[in-house]
Amino acid sequence: MEGTEITNLSLMFIIVFVIIPVSLSYWFSLELSRTIIWSSIRGVAQLFIIGYVLSFLFDLPSWQGIGLWVAVMVVVATINAARKGKNIPRVYSVVFTIIALTEIFILSLWLLFGYIPFSAEKVIPISGMVIGNSMIAIGLALERLQHQFREEKGRVLAALSLGATPKQSSLQIVRKTLKAAMIPNIDGLKTIGLVQLPGMMTGLILGGVSPLDAVRYQIVISLSIFVSVAVCAMMVTILLYRFYFNDKMQLIDINS
Repeated sequence: MEGTEITNLSLMFIIVFVIIPVSLSYWFSLELSRTIIWSSIRGVAQLFIIGYVLSFLFDLPSWQGIGLWVAVMVVVATINAARKGKNIPRVYSVVFTIIALTEIFILSLWLLFGYIPFSAEKVIPISGMVIGNSMIAIGLALERLQHQFREEKGRVLAALSLGATPKQSSLQIVRKTLKAAMIPNIDGLKTIGLVQLPGMMTGLILGGVSPLDAVRYQIVISLSIFVSVAVCAMMVTILLYRFYFNDKMQLIDINS
């Protein structure tokens, strides 16, 4: 950042920000002090480790650095998101395929339209935003899908007994699941720039980029994230609700 530099000494003073919530927790007997301290230390350590890892990856040829780290991000995102629906058959393979194909699709568009060059410094950070938000949307969708099938089991059974197909009896569940998974992203897009400046845009402005140029990059990443979240939530819901029914179109209990 132009004109300023965060030295190791000045960085140490950031501990003041941790002392404030720890003191409040102690004062009000909230018993959160240990959690706050551990989370802060862990977060700082993780960021330093990632910093060294990224420095190593950026020194590799672009295709090696990008391929290696994007693969790691996709696998970690798959494990974390699929865990929310671990009782659903084939959930890991379906989630992995959806996240990987979505990342390939979004990255291809970025390169095709010249938004970013094929360099590790550009592709890895932006891919992390897309994959991370896709992971959150899929996790929300899986949690909501299981919740809705538990809550509406009686209604689905009644609909099936009256001759409805699994698709017809599950339509309401699919709609509620998709709304729950997508609403946070939709609300975020509605208020972008009004309630808070997006992280990428803020980082670029702090780095000396003009606000209008920062906005251009933010538009690309925000809409890319929106598309990836929408596609991932829709695909995982539409593909996996079918596993709640057997070949005879009977509802099976896979949540227990």
